[in-house]
Amino acid sequence: MSRFFTAQDGTRLAYDDQGAGLPVLCLSGLTRTMGDFDYMLPHLPAARVIRMDYRGRGQSAWTGAATYTVPIEARDALDLLDHLGVEAAAVIGTSRGGLIGMMLAAVARGRLRGLLLNDVGPEIHRPGLERIFDYVGRNPAARTHAALAAALPGVMPGFAGVPASRWLEEARLHYRETPQGLRITYDPALREAFLAAFEGPAVDLWPLFDACAGLPLALLRGANSDLLSSKTAAEMRRRRPDMIFAEVADRAHIPFLDEPESVAVIRTFLGACA
Repeated sequence: MSRFFTAQDGTRLAYDDQGAGLPVLCLSGLTRTMGDFDYMLPHLPAARVIRMDYRGRGQSAWTGAATYTVPIEARDALDLLDHLGVEAAAVIGTSRGGLIGMMLAAVARGRLRGLLLNDVGPEIHRPGLERIFDYVGRNPAARTHAALAAALPGVMPGFAGVPASRWLEEARLHYRETPQGLRITYDPALREAFLAAFEGPAVDLWPLFDACAGLPLALLRGANSDLLSSKTAAEMRRRRPDMIFAEVADRAHIPFLDEPESVAVIRTFLGACA
């Protein structure tokens, strides 16, 4: 893992840069870290994979609730590409990362080779937001990784056929085990930023999606997702009939990206971006 200082305000952010070939910028979920893509990596064709921890997450510096916004995080992503001397990259965006990817398409289109959206679109289904509201910024009740892994199948509706080993991996990826119990791997102030957006006026994000016109575009939807509705996915496909698409069976929000459907879409998408 490496670190750099952003051009916009000098924030120290953590990133990982490995491999060679097509640059692929991987942008994680709201409360997640670059570990979001650990399961995907063994299935990728040869590529230069660039991952980052957003400000306030993982190994990056905490900068306060007012800075945890999609526009600022999009600027951070551009600063990372500038730091690495990458002119343009294919972007794989999971949830929050997909929103950032659409923002980049709107404000810095020339920096994108294409965009893959993992279970996110320009309309966020309210039940998914309400579920995030319940946990964001809060430490889990479970005190150990093993205890949380045992509880996850019951609190993650929509997932089926997930082995116990994967739930344990998830617990270890997204929570630190301490003598006081499990702790989140991000600034608790992220809750304030999320609530401000959650309670604010609705924003029309379709112009951001439409800004992807002409770029290779792909969409993965968890078949049981409560955040990306089937109706929204259908409208996205209507607007972009050439969009690479698959629903991932037995997955809700979010697919792990190592399912056969996910791997097939990712490989096709990267081929289109090459």
